[in-house]
Amino acid sequence: MTLSDTIRAAFEAAFPGGDFSAVRVVPATDPKFGDYQCNDALKYAKQAGLKPREAAQRVADALTGMPDNPFSGVEIAGPGFLNLTIGGKWLAERLGALAADPVDLGIEQSGRGKRIVIDYSSPNAAKQMHIGHIRSTVIGNAIDRIFRSLGYDVVADNHLGDWGTQFGILIKGYRECLTDAERENLTVANLEKCYVLSAARAKEESGEWKEECRRELVKLQQGDEENLALWRKFIDISIGEFERMYRRLGVKFDTYRGESYYNAKMPAVVERLVALGLAVESEGALVVKLEDEGLGVAIVRKSDGGYNYTTSDLACVEDRVAEYDPERIIYVTDDRQQLHFKQFFSISAKLGCRARLVHVPFGLMSYQGKAISTREGNLIKLDELLEEAVKRSMEIVAPRGGDERLAAQIGIGAVKYADLSHDPGTAIDFTWEKALALEGNSGPYLQYAYARVCSLLSKAKEAGAAPGDFVAFASGAAAAEKRLALQLLEFPGAVRRAAEAYKPSVLADYLYQTSQLYSSFYQNTPVLKSEEPARSSRLALCALFGAILRKGLGLLGIETPERI
Repeated sequence: MTLSDTIRAAFEAAFPGGDFSAVRVVPATDPKFGDYQCNDALKYAKQAGLKPREAAQRVADALTGMPDNPFSGVEIAGPGFLNLTIGGKWLAERLGALAADPVDLGIEQSGRGKRIVIDYSSPNAAKQMHIGHIRSTVIGNAIDRIFRSLGYDVVADNHLGDWGTQFGILIKGYRECLTDAERENLTVANLEKCYVLSAARAKEESGEWKEECRRELVKLQQGDEENLALWRKFIDISIGEFERMYRRLGVKFDTYRGESYYNAKMPAVVERLVALGLAVESEGALVVKLEDEGLGVAIVRKSDGGYNYTTSDLACVEDRVAEYDPERIIYVTDDRQQLHFKQFFSISAKLGCRARLVHVPFGLMSYQGKAISTREGNLIKLDELLEEAVKRSMEIVAPRGGDERLAAQIGIGAVKYADLSHDPGTAIDFTWEKALALEGNSGPYLQYAYARVCSLLSKAKEAGAAPGDFVAFASGAAAAEKRLALQLLEFPGAVRRAAEAYKPSVLADYLYQTSQLYSSFYQNTPVLKSEEPARSSRLALCALFGAILRKGLGLLGIETPERI
């Protein structure tokens, strides 16, 4: 039971039959007001026909009579505020319970027996991943990890862009724009090169090259064995390169199902839309009209008979629901696709989709103050970004005796945290100065905080000291010590809130604030030099902070080296 749950129970006991779901406690704005505050008595006093202070007194009396009351002090202040002080014994017991659960650290397994599908990253085949792919990949992976920690059965699906007109251009380019050596040692970089050369010729020359590209595409779509073999080769090489990048990022997928997987299923989806009267003809195309919902018109079959992303996604969601029966499906894409997903979700609902569909949109990323653009020549390859991160990190760790593995842990962690510390919906500007800072809200700052805890615990072990029971709180604790202790109890709630909001930034904010509180505690409170039982209790507090920081950064996909 959370502290807010306890307060709600007190309101229900004081005023039976009311709806107190919105009641909550918040950290006190000033230590002189206690540890927590609740101002909700003012809202419900009028309903009960009482003065606010009288209503607050009823809640206070109900709290006092509860058998597992966590508060040692309940004070009514001002017009009816409740100032709440946590009891030292209760706090010590809760910290002990958290420390005794080293795997989950109190994270409620609310997702047990529930399955979700998370669709993220989704690069295009035959193209190198670039910095623009980082947001979907790391945000999606963090959401993936967070939901798994809550007990959900998660299916991580990489919905590759592996079909479409570009493959006609690519097949033509492969045959005529690459050297024998490049074809013999085919890489994604070579595929991207031949696509660029072939597309340029299709645009600049007479219509003959473009027409030949179209014929190659038609042959592929009709199942020509030679073109299908080439297409499969391109896809295999692409996935191999993507997996190399994902290994560097610590990202794993359960399935790679691209657009091609759903090709054969799309005609049946359109037939159902027509049979239900949802799709109608318009200028030779089939469309679903959604103007009444403010969503315009969604094309589900083009005038030339081809299909588009909406049709593909409708076939995909039907397939996922049939195979996995998920409670929900989460899509992590950039915010320019919001209209598409609103249209797609609306049509899915009309088709009777029983899964909850969620779009997690993210803002675009710029780099060092410049927009990421192919035209501007600022489309940085993801491989190059990660190499630069390791190189810059090596300059930090080498003077301290660090190796390349440590540099990779810090550099790649810095790149991830620079993204995840922002609300997904905001546009962000990536700069090396902020990402690799050892102070402030950065990945290296949090990793360094973890390394400092490991160093402290190692010194304690050498001195014959070890973490013990949380007993010091029973006789009162320093303000910084108690504030840190209370903050550590908030960890499970921070994970839950991050999942509910689909925002890893909620967890990142919690970890940063907790690390700041730990720093304040360590600077103002003696640990190794304190007397027993305070020393073992404070070492236990440090160890619990380290465990929570390690677990939390792990949920963000960030490694925690024990020394920096």
